[in-house]
Amino acid sequence: MPPLNAPYAIEHFPKGRDLLRQPRWNKGSAFTEEERRFFHLEGLLPPQVFDLNTQISRVLKQLSTIEDDLERYMLLMSLASRNQTLFYRLVIDHIDCIMPLIYTPTVGQACETYGHIYQHPHGVYLSWHQRGQLKRILSQAASPNIQVIVVTDGERILGLGDLGAYGMGIPVGKLALYSACAGIDPQYTLPVLLDVGSNNKTLLDDPLYTGIHQDRVRGEAYDDFIEEFVQAVQHCFPDALIQFEDFANLNAFRLLEKYRNRACVFNDDIQGTGAVALAGIYAALRITQGKLTEQRFLFLGAGEAAMGIADSIVTALQAEGFSLEAARACCYLVDSKGLIQAQRPDLNSHKQHYAHPHAAADNFLEAVKSLQPTAIIGVSGQAGAFSAAVLQEMAACNQHPIIFALSNPTSRAECSATEAYYQTQGRAIFASGSPFEPVRYGERLYRSGQGNNAYIFPGVGLAIISCQIRQVEDILFFVAAKTLANTVEASDLDQGRVYPALKHIRGVSLKIAIAVAEKAYELGLAELKHPNNLAEYIAEQVYQPVYPNYLEADTD
Repeated sequence: MPPLNAPYAIEHFPKGRDLLRQPRWNKGSAFTEEERRFFHLEGLLPPQVFDLNTQISRVLKQLSTIEDDLERYMLLMSLASRNQTLFYRLVIDHIDCIMPLIYTPTVGQACETYGHIYQHPHGVYLSWHQRGQLKRILSQAASPNIQVIVVTDGERILGLGDLGAYGMGIPVGKLALYSACAGIDPQYTLPVLLDVGSNNKTLLDDPLYTGIHQDRVRGEAYDDFIEEFVQAVQHCFPDALIQFEDFANLNAFRLLEKYRNRACVFNDDIQGTGAVALAGIYAALRITQGKLTEQRFLFLGAGEAAMGIADSIVTALQAEGFSLEAARACCYLVDSKGLIQAQRPDLNSHKQHYAHPHAAADNFLEAVKSLQPTAIIGVSGQAGAFSAAVLQEMAACNQHPIIFALSNPTSRAECSATEAYYQTQGRAIFASGSPFEPVRYGERLYRSGQGNNAYIFPGVGLAIISCQIRQVEDILFFVAAKTLANTVEASDLDQGRVYPALKHIRGVSLKIAIAVAEKAYELGLAELKHPNNLAEYIAEQVYQPVYPNYLEADTD
């Protein structure tokens, strides 16, 4: 099929039921009477013609009659498989209520039961049993015009762990946000699940499990499989961005380092999370009236997200004149064994960067009491780990303690918004990975911010594909973080929110894309000749889900 901005060769369109099975072109009850006659749809649709807005109202009404969020997710995924334009118009126009259903927190529940709710195929599954054939399978399964791929091996899905092939829900959800939040045309996106087995015995014993029933492949064999995948992508889709998503720590860092200079890749759990958290910190400092150079950060968790955020903070501190060593000294991490400090043996290279001389602390509360941080950042997946005692201690040593409970889904958050505000007498600056309802404390209503990567990766991706950026440097995420922070208005801060309202996310993503593209041109990373008006050019690339009149388009 031609892209939406190309002339419509309607003589090549499918007709009748075949057209209704094409989600990109199906308009459902919005087909005009003339289109129904031409495409042999008469009798296949109810006689009344409805416009797009009326169709959206119908879907919203259907959603309102369903109480269970997982059932709402299933309805929306079914809609996406039938009518792409309606789905994306709905998401864009009602992002506040729809995004939590198609991504965090509901996508976590969907992934846990993916084989039990399976209805329609989404994306491409590449299994270990198909090694040696990945190039052929990719070339058959998708258009050669693919520009964005989100890929996972399902080993570390959100804070839920190894979900194997059920992890496909994450690439599907991420790419829906690429299209809804930044306007990347969904016809150019591809979710991929690399099925190398699972070590989750519950899944392997489930007769409805959709993946291969074997333990995970490790070592050189695993690396060879990833190498084959990357080479297959570069052959089949030479202009494509590869976003690594939800790989376990033992693979995420090394894969990023291995491929970042060989392919157009980034890891959202590391770089995207780092950027969105840094943006929230910048905004929080506008409330505290403090300086970045005066802060001490304590992390609960020492995996991809923690390292990504810590590295982003270090980059920001270096931009303010700190040496690398002095910048790292502002960040402390607590893992499952306690505070990471210089005396600890057997630390990997990433943890060694943040292993400082300090007395041991066996748990997070001890570390808070000892270090007196100005900000605590939860990326552990440990629900409730920011206990009342931790929050009270933060309030005792800070007028406005910065509390970021970023683990997803909501059920894994280190604390709730209510706990953060009530245990600090309403003085906390709180953000979370998944949304929480507003909290009233005293006479004030707090609307906390959602530190979700959806504020970062869609805009960065839009810049990459619009300007043909072939190498994704960390500085581009630093620029994205600064841009995001600058979109936070005083009215947001007054409500306790350190991120802009979700309803503005498309405009925010466009600003990020423009800023990232400008930096890429400055650094010589973009292959496309610099447009005369960069902002206007990028805005023109944005996908708008609207119904065309196919017959009028054909006669233009």
